[in-house]
Parts: sequence; C-alpha cells; structure tokens
Amino acid sequence: MEFTPEQKRRRALMLSVVVAAYVLSFFQRFAPAGIAQDLAAAFQTTAASLGALAATYFWVYMVMQVPTGVLADTLGPRRVLFLGGMVAGGGSLLFGMAETLDGALVGRTLIGLGVSVVFISMLKIIAVWFEERRFATMVGLAMLGGNLGSVLAGAPLSWLAQEAGWRSVFVGVGLVSFALGALCWLLVRDRVGAGTADHGPKVDRTAVLTGLLGVVRNRHTWPAAAVNFGLGGSFFAFGGLWATPYLMQVHGMSRAVATSHLSLYFAGFALGCLFIGGLSDRLGRRKPVVLVSAHVYGLIWLVWLTGMLLPLALSYALFALMGVATASFTLTWACAKEVNPPHLSGMSTSVTNMGGFLGGALLQPLVGWMMDLSWNGTMADGVRLYSPEDFRYGLLLIAAAVWFGAVAAWRIRETHCRNIYKEIAS
Repeated sequence: MEFTPEQKRRRALMLSVVVAAYVLSFFQRFAPAGIAQDLAAAFQTTAASLGALAATYFWVYMVMQVPTGVLADTLGPRRVLFLGGMVAGGGSLLFGMAETLDGALVGRTLIGLGVSVVFISMLKIIAVWFEERRFATMVGLAMLGGNLGSVLAGAPLSWLAQEAGWRSVFVGVGLVSFALGALCWLLVRDRVGAGTADHGPKVDRTAVLTGLLGVVRNRHTWPAAAVNFGLGGSFFAFGGLWATPYLMQVHGMSRAVATSHLSLYFAGFALGCLFIGGLSDRLGRRKPVVLVSAHVYGLIWLVWLTGMLLPLALSYALFALMGVATASFTLTWACAKEVNPPHLSGMSTSVTNMGGFLGGALLQPLVGWMMDLSWNGTMADGVRLYSPEDFRYGLLLIAAAVWFGAVAAWRIRETHCRNIYKEIAS
C-alpha cells in the first residue's frame, strides 16, 4: 500500500504521541530500581515484599496482554490508549501519595493496568500504518524512543528523588499521563483514512475467540514466547529492581555510580532495539540474530554470578553490552507476527509479550525470597543489608531464566522477515 504525504504526516504525529506514552510506560516499569532504597525505607519492606511491590505491575501487565491484543484488533488503539492514560495517571497519583505498603500496591496495580495497553496498541498502529517490510525497523525506532523512559528511571530518577522526593516525582508523572491520554484521543486514528468521527469496529466475540485460539494452538508461536520469558523476564527482574541494590551491596558502589550503570544498561538496550531490528531486516533473517545475542547475554550473566569485583570501566562496558544483547528479545514479536495471520497481529504479539511479563512477575519476588532465606539479620537505617552470597542465590534464578531463553531460541521458526502463515498452514 502506498501512503500519501498527508497520511505519512499523520502517522508520524500519531506515533510520536504514542511513543511519548510508551516513554512513561517504560519509566513506570523500571522506576523501582532507581528508588529501591527509598521504597524499602518508606515501607520497611523485606526483599520479598519489595519484589512483590515491583512485580504487581508485571502481573497485571501480563494478564492484560491478551485482552489488549483483542481490544487493539477490535475496538482499536485510540480508545484503548485514552482509557489507559487515565487509569495509569490515577495509579501514579495514588502510588506517590501512599502512606502504607497496601496503598502503594493498589497504586502500582493501577499503573500496570493503565500502561499495559500502550505497547500492543503501538504495535497495532505500526502494523496498520507502515509497510510490512519496515515493521521490525519501526518497532526498533519506537522502542529507541520509548526506552528513554527506562534511562530516566535510572540515574535521573535517583537524583530527582533525592532532590524533590520520590513521591513528588510520581504525582507529576500522573499528571503527564492524563495529558498524553487526552492527546491519544485527539490524534490517534485506528485505520488509514479514518476521519475525526472514527468509530471502532463492532466486536465479533466468536471471531475474537477463534482468532485467539488459533494463535495459541499454533506451535510456532510458543518458541518466541519462551525466548521472551527468559530474556525479557530477566531484563525486567534485574533492570526493574535488583540491579541497583546488587551493585551497591555486592560491588560497594555509591548510589550515583550504581544508577548510572542502570541508565547505561537501558541506553544499551534502547540502541540495541534499533540496531538489532534494523540488522534483522537488512539480513532478511530473524533466528540467527536472536541466537547470537541471547548467548552473548547468557555468557555475561556467568560473570555476574561469580561476584568478582571488576574495574569500573569493565563493569560499565558489560552493562552496556548486556543491554544491547538483551534487545534481541524484541525480535520475538516479529517472529510471532510472521507465523500467524496478518489480521491477528495484535493477538499474536500480545501472547508472545506475556512471556516476558510472566518472567518479570515471577522473578522479582522469587529473587527477593531467595535472598531473605539466607539473610543474616543485618540492617542499616531500617533497610535490610544482604551479603554477596545472598544476592548470588537470588540472581541464580535470573541466570537460569536467561539460559532457558537462549535454548528456546533454537526452536524459533525462520520467517525471512515476511509472513509465512499460509506456507505453514498448507
């Protein structure tokens, strides 16, 4: 399909607004890592409780992936993004003003519910408004912009939280979320050529259920979901919570140095999304890119398990490389989309995306639980201090998930960057 200059202008404007919402989504996802010490002190939590607080986001995000895919394919992303912005804004306000752990859990849950619709809606917009051959590249570009939120959740958030207080930060983010939700309503259109009075298509429940079952029953969908579970889940668990405490308590880094590692990790991931998606499209291959990157990521994790103290330059370099390698899991959305019917792109990517969020939801509290089991009772300023051995027990779970994803990558079906569903079906 050829797009007119006006349509190209509109799609660029739409995507810029949705990517801005995606920035907030990534910020909310990884914010606990930048303020982990503040949250532990504010709510007097154990490692397991802190993990549960952070993981609440991932549980609701995971549960919402299939419903979001269904809504994106039926009601359209415009309405979904508007409602998501309102819910996420309210959750951020509640989280910032919470006086108890229970209140923070409710706020975090609403945040996860609200932002859970952004990514799948963004993929749907790219699938509808851009050429198929550019899908992985456009997803990489969108994620490069969206990952600004994860970079901001590292050193910048840590600094701002110390200057203005972490509660004020989340109140401000809530107000921005309201504004972006309103802009999505005004600017986003579900179909090429849709006018201002854009009405979403009528929901056919039978067709929705049939399509979803078709995606789930397609055996070629699941290797992509497994890679997403291992690589994406480990990224969310480590980068989303445990990286900063690990660097501070095991490697003796200051909070500023630890969070700068975190920001570099996220920056590497952002650049990796762009580089790996573009490389895959240029090569016309998916599987080799995922395989090589996943195994590099797994090898780096063997270094962290040793607990050895590294020169600062080397630890920075490994965090940056780890971010680039981690980005290989973003190709799983293209892998899943290209082995399922094109009109089910929202459902196929959402089913695959569930893997990563299930991994994050399970690993964040489980890592904390493992650390609590061996904790010797040491505390400082009301915050538990864990030994290198405590962290090694917990991070062993993350490393196992990484290698599970790397092994699963061998089962991905090569698509040569085109939809091969008809070939598979025949």
